[in-house]
This record gives sequence, C-alpha cells and structure tokens, in this order.
Amino acid sequence: MKPFLSCFALVLCFNFAAVWAEPAGTRPNIVFVLSDDMGWSQPGFNGGDAKVTPNMDRLANEGMRLTEFYTHSVCAPTRAAFLTGRYAFRTWSDWRSEDFGKPSYLAKLGLKLAYNDRGQPTRRLHALDTEERTIAEALKEAGYFTSIIGKWHLGEWLPEHLPMGQGFDHQYGHYAWGIDYYTKTIVHNAPARFAVYDWHRNQQPLQEEGYATDLIADEAQRVIESRKGKDEPFFLYVAFNAVHGPLNPPPGFDGDPDDPLAIRRAMLASLDQAVGKISDAIDENGFRENTVFVFTNDNGPVLEEMSKPYRGTKNTTFEGGVRQPAVIRWPGHTEPGSTKDGLVFISDFFPTFVTLAGGRHQQERPLDGIDMTSMLFGDQESTREEIVFDVSGSVRLPTIRSGDYKLMGDMLYNIKTDPSESTDIASGHPERVTKMRARVTALGNQRPPLGDKPLLMDPPLPYVYGLQEQENVPDWLIKAVDQVRAKQPTEWAPGETPWPKAPQGAKASKMDGLKDEATK
Repeated sequence: MKPFLSCFALVLCFNFAAVWAEPAGTRPNIVFVLSDDMGWSQPGFNGGDAKVTPNMDRLANEGMRLTEFYTHSVCAPTRAAFLTGRYAFRTWSDWRSEDFGKPSYLAKLGLKLAYNDRGQPTRRLHALDTEERTIAEALKEAGYFTSIIGKWHLGEWLPEHLPMGQGFDHQYGHYAWGIDYYTKTIVHNAPARFAVYDWHRNQQPLQEEGYATDLIADEAQRVIESRKGKDEPFFLYVAFNAVHGPLNPPPGFDGDPDDPLAIRRAMLASLDQAVGKISDAIDENGFRENTVFVFTNDNGPVLEEMSKPYRGTKNTTFEGGVRQPAVIRWPGHTEPGSTKDGLVFISDFFPTFVTLAGGRHQQERPLDGIDMTSMLFGDQESTREEIVFDVSGSVRLPTIRSGDYKLMGDMLYNIKTDPSESTDIASGHPERVTKMRARVTALGNQRPPLGDKPLLMDPPLPYVYGLQEQENVPDWLIKAVDQVRAKQPTEWAPGETPWPKAPQGAKASKMDGLKDEATK
C-alpha cells in the first residue's frame, strides 16, 4: 500500500507543479474585455442581481477575482494606461481628445477655443502620442495577431492616431467617446453641437444595422473563429461601449421607457449576454485551455449607488471611481472561484502580457506598470505599493495611493480601515500628508510639455470621423447623419452646451445624460 500512496503523492505533486509552473513565455492567446462605466456592485459576484449577470458570475466562478484592482477614473486615461503601461499624465491622456473642443476644459489648460482659417470654431487635435509603444505593438512584435473591437477613445482623426496606426492588425467599432447604440453616431463634435458617424471596420465607414453591444460580441466571435488553425497566437482587445450612455435599451426591452434604472438594468443584461458569447466562442473553438481571458471595467459608474460599498462615481478618484471588478480565467493557472488580494493597476497588464508572450521588455520610455505574472499566476504577493491616479495639471484632483493611504487633494483616507472613505484623517497625519503631497507633486513634474496643439480638425463638423474617411463619404452615411441631426436641438440657452462642463473639486459634477451641468 505504501508504494501506491507514494506514487499517488508524486502524481499530486507533479500535477500541482504543472498547474503552478512559471507561465513566462508560454504564449497564450490573450482576450481582454473591458466594459464601460459599470459599477463595482453591479455584477452578481460583487453583490449585484445575479439574475442580470449570470455570464459574468459564471466567469468569476471559473476564474479568479481581483479584490484591489484599480484604473483611472475616466475612459480615455484608463485606455491609455492599459495600452502603454504608463500613467495617463505621462501621455497627456488624462485629457481626452474631445476636451480640446470644450471651452471650460481648455480654460483649465490656459488655452482658448481654436478657429480655422475660415473663422469657424473647431477642435484642437489631441491623441495618444505615436511615439508611445503600445501593448498591441509589443505583442505584434512577439508574433501575435492583434485586434481591437469596440471603443478606442485615443484619437479620432489622423490615421497614425487610429488603432491600425498603433499596432492593431484589425479594427472594428468606434473611435470616439460614446455612440448611440443604434445610429452609431456621436451626439456632438465639440465645439460643434451636432452628430458625427462613428462606426468602422479596418478604418473604413461601415453601414451596419443592429445594437452596438450585440455587434461587438458578434465581431469578437468571428475573429476568434477565424484564428482556428493559425500558428500565431492572438491578442483580442474587446472594449464595449456598454454600459456607457446614452441610455439606449437593447432590442426586446419591455420595461418602462421612462425609467432610467430599468433601461440601465437591461443594458447591463445585454452586456452580460455579450460576455457570455465571447466566453463560449473561446471554448467552442478550442482555445479555452490556452487563453488568458480578462474581464474588467474602465472606470466607476454614473450613479454612486452602483459603486456601493464605495464612495464616488466616474470622474472622481474616490474608490467608487477607480476600484473595478476584475476577473481572470486561465485554466491551469488560476484557481476556479478564487480571489486574490493586493494592489494591481491597469498599467500592470502591459509588462505581464509581454512576459506571457515571451516578448521584449526593453523600450525607450519607462513603464509604470509592474510585471504581475508571478502574483497573478503564482503564489507571490503584489509588489505594488503606490498608484498615481492624477497629478497637478490633470482635470481631476491630484490623487495618490501609498500603501494603505490615499491622498486626494487635501483629504487623506486609510483605505484598509475605511474603504468607504467616510473619515478624512488628514489633520491627524500632517507628516504623511506632506510626504505624499511631495511625492505626487514630484511625479507631476515629470509630465512632458503639452505644446500649443496647432493641428485642428477640419472640417469642424465632419460627417464621419477619420481624416482619410472624408475623401469619399458614401451617400448612405450622409443621409443617416442628416436624419439624426434633423432631430437635434438647434438653439441653446446662454451658457448651455450638450456636454458637461469640466469637473471641479473632489465631488466632480455628476453626469446627467446630455444636460448641461453647472460648474462646481
């Protein structure tokens, strides 16, 4: 009996070692799914309604949840940090492209609204610097097929600023901040107040009927299926616009059309079904065992009740704006139904994915991301002690997390003992405040010069985004956009705009559809 037990023990040890073997250079497929504006407590696995998110919950049961995963507090900064492995302030991505057409945002930079040579107000061009090395470029260099499906939000005009100029072999979806789920238009092109078409495949305008969430999932399924039989691994970045506004209920919605919470619930259920489709496509095409599948979110929700138990919303650096649900499934490397503590920031995926791909870590511009391979897929603890959410010169308050403490402007919180940030303890810890303020100031001083942003979007109100896509705008697109514009307001009260004003202070203005907001 003893020899049998010894053999059995050896098998167990061998299997355990195989499961937790160092995964560096194993070249798995990588599917990174990012939702938009979802709250911490919306998925069932974080206390939400399990009837609405069965697929997210299934993924959590099959994978590993991160309890202290963080992003920036707004869409574009988070996306830039993910793609570059660097804090958003280093690339000026803490300022979104659309901010450079909004007077209240420009005023915070000491800039004025630009005018073209015909005297028309227009937008200064702003996008992710093409000199940045993106994760798509790093993985492509390592032999991966790279695809982005969904929302880009890091430049919408010059070809070098679009996804295929930043390392992606395939592109599908929209370039700018938030489309109508049916018409595929952005509601305004600040400072112009009318809609622009924004739906493309491989950076050409695409005429397509359907609900954006469903279409993004369908394209992801097609791309995954197309990789069967290919020798090269693939990197698929699926960036949903759901559950970001506008509040467009999905097909078949039978709730109260005047109840925004009912619409939000339906949009979340639609997103959940889309996540399920992608998960099924991975499994059905034989990629499950060799695919790192990550599902997370870009920033906090519009409504604070969706952040509970945390305080704050998107556009703030309270926990509700920056702490996100996150699930990672990689069979054999993540334990089903497990959780993992320890600070992880969105930029950490860059060096982690490069390690998994066996890629090149050396690059000209240093990373803020930390390689978390051994923490996520092994038994080591997180080595991250600091997160910089915003610095001086950002739209939002300078905010830094150091160990258990977060300094947000002049406020100090102990996140470990007070995760809901109910008690400002700055007055009791003046030395800590001074030290943390000095640190975030020093980092902010590393921000490169912005320059005067001389390039302008022309025409100021295009029919479709993408400079090269202006060359032959199809008749169907012009007709579709004209129909949308005909229903938009043509007059506005003095001081009102279809976009929110720049946030001020810790309690940044709450988003409220397309209504103008008072500057606070």
